[in-house]
Amino acid sequence: MTFNILFRSFQTLTYVGTYKKIKNRPLRLYCAAVLGTGIVAYNQYQSKAEMKEIMQLKNYMANPITPVEQLEQNKDDMKTQMELLIMRIQAEFCRALEKEEDKAWEDEKSVEDYDFDNDVYMTWPEAKFTVDRWTRKEGGGGITCVLQDGRVFEKAGVNISVVSGKLPPAAIQQMRSRGKNLQNAELPFFAAGVSAVIHPRNPMVPTIHFNYRYFEVQDKDGVQWWFGGGTDLTPYYLNEDDALHFHLTLKHACDDHDSSYYARFKKWCDDYFYIPHRGERRGVGGIFFDDLDTPNQQAAFAFVTSCAEAVIPSYVPLVKKHKDDAYGYHERQWQLLRRGRYVEFNLIYDRGTKFGLHTPEARYESILMSLPLNAKWEYMHQVQPNSEEEKLLKILKEPKDWLQIEDKKRSNA
Repeated sequence: MTFNILFRSFQTLTYVGTYKKIKNRPLRLYCAAVLGTGIVAYNQYQSKAEMKEIMQLKNYMANPITPVEQLEQNKDDMKTQMELLIMRIQAEFCRALEKEEDKAWEDEKSVEDYDFDNDVYMTWPEAKFTVDRWTRKEGGGGITCVLQDGRVFEKAGVNISVVSGKLPPAAIQQMRSRGKNLQNAELPFFAAGVSAVIHPRNPMVPTIHFNYRYFEVQDKDGVQWWFGGGTDLTPYYLNEDDALHFHLTLKHACDDHDSSYYARFKKWCDDYFYIPHRGERRGVGGIFFDDLDTPNQQAAFAFVTSCAEAVIPSYVPLVKKHKDDAYGYHERQWQLLRRGRYVEFNLIYDRGTKFGLHTPEARYESILMSLPLNAKWEYMHQVQPNSEEEKLLKILKEPKDWLQIEDKKRSNA
């Protein structure tokens, strides 16, 4: 296990760019960097192996939705474990994004950023997440965190929801269409999940979406449970090194649990995030899965935990790499057009959006937080041949095997 962790640490350093910065330094410094990354990975592995989320009230973006006393009394309940996981993931991701905003303001600080009148010291402007904790009458609620008009992120939304009640007929029918054997016409349910969509300001920084969720339904045969989710990347301009890093990070998260997961869930992602009327995918993919109820509940939860914890290392290095890249009017207009495609998929095809809108007492602001602050639709738009825009479209129409999984299978056959 230790060797595998160190080997993956080396690969991660290579892809995120840290390797490039230290490869010409003394050997002892390079080894220390690899070892340090390995230690962090090993500590994360140990904590994941325990599979017990620890309540961290002071570190969350807001108080949990479920009363703390109830969470403490039901520590072994999967509903508790999932709520604590998504609370932690939300806080960690929000703070990672805020850190990039803080750094952007620090880099541009000048004397004009201070007000010396009356000896008053004024700090420079900051973009922080607005935290909106909400409840619903039927049961549960959520915490919506939104950052808008930042230097790095034009709009960033990170939402958790912990809801319960009775499923309406439309939601039950949707589940039955996926093969769920649900007997009753109206069913008690519990759902908990974290969902985020990040729309960067710079067109060279890709958009990321992730969602991880747990569901329970009670019918006459007892409780049915399953997990679902995924992480996918939507660039405006194709950078193959970025795609490789993103997919490699997700593959590592999958391989810790089942070596077949990445290939299966990568294809599922390519198929799911497809816009039929455009004949193209929303982005360069990632992983996506639903109705996961094997091999057992704790193992499935461990896998979801690994995937959720892979979001920051898969995405934040790309933000750091490209947030200061140069761009102009043409690149901005292309970004707005691609965001229009993002809106089309979310409003027409996305199953999570449809389920949310069909849920009684749905909170529409939180459901639609994934939509960008600005987007554009241009009549009969055509890209220039052999342009960077056409390069992206070719990948969106024909998904790429970024890690050459199929090629390796054929060569080993």
